[in-house]
Amino acid sequence: MLKKTSKGPNFGLKTRKLIEQGILPIGKSLEEILFDLRITKAPNVLEMFGFLSRVHRRNGIIVAEGLVSCQKVTQAFTQYLVDSLQNSTTSPMDVFKYHAVGTGTTAEANSQTTLVTEVESRVSGTQVEGASANIFKTVATVTFTGTHAISEHGIFSASANGTMMDRSVLSPVDNVISSDEIEYTYQLTVNAET
Repeated sequence: MLKKTSKGPNFGLKTRKLIEQGILPIGKSLEEILFDLRITKAPNVLEMFGFLSRVHRRNGIIVAEGLVSCQKVTQAFTQYLVDSLQNSTTSPMDVFKYHAVGTGTTAEANSQTTLVTEVESRVSGTQVEGASANIFKTVATVTFTGTHAISEHGIFSASANGTMMDRSVLSPVDNVISSDEIEYTYQLTVNAET
């Protein structure tokens, strides 16, 4: 568990500004980022942040790349969330487990509803609580059947079509060949108002 330290009144603000712009701070772990977001959150604000990490496997070689993207939780997901609060039978929340990948490089926007250029089949991920009760976590491994420059990832409510929760443009691009595997871990952090 991280301890609060006295590093001045702006401690954590630089991290918050970077994350809000979709930029990962260099040299910070997810736990440090989440701590900075918690201590710099404005009062009376509910906020959501999506974080994506990946592990690439090829011919027995494992490369743990760590965090590769933050943001964009989509408008479509927030509207789906409101619909679910009204009727969870027609808008269940436990369906957001389908990981999709693509080769599109268009900048992220919260108005997007699909990946730009989806490739391969979507994979159903596990769904668990993250490191704390306010973190939703889904993990899936995509096994590739072709050669691609994977530059985008999304979380969806269905194996085809469905509502997109989050789209991430990946940096760096991950060049894959047939039989490569990438394990994606997506974590949605929801911080309650203070």
